[in-house]
Amino acid sequence: QVQLAESGGGLVQAGGSLRLSCAPSGLFFSLYAMGWFRQAPGKEREWVAAITRSGGSTYYADSVKGRFAISRDNAKNTVYLQMNSLKPDDTAVYFCGATFASDSASYYSASGQYKYWGRGTQVTVSS
Repeated sequence: QVQLAESGGGLVQAGGSLRLSCAPSGLFFSLYAMGWFRQAPGKEREWVAAITRSGGSTYYADSVKGRFAISRDNAKNTVYLQMNSLKPDDTAVYFCGATFASDSASYYSASGQYKYWGRGTQVTVSS
């Protein structure tokens, strides 16, 4: 059974930082590209970032570019999302997803392309 477990969420003041982790189990981690999405109350799920299987390429939504960094450690079966300069608009539940490989940023930004999802971790940024 495939499970993706996010952790690292919490309450932080604007301008602060958090690092989210996602540790999948039940799948061969290095065969999957990984992505982070977020969903704020009353809004649709929004793509945040993605990383290829090797970690050699990363992709970001314009709203987080320059502030967030996605990385992965295939030896630890973990993908990370380092979030800096957080804003109240970043408040949301953050989800990680596993998908098949692609060289297209538009592929990674589509939630329907992801085969497996975690249950999410809450990030709240206070002003």
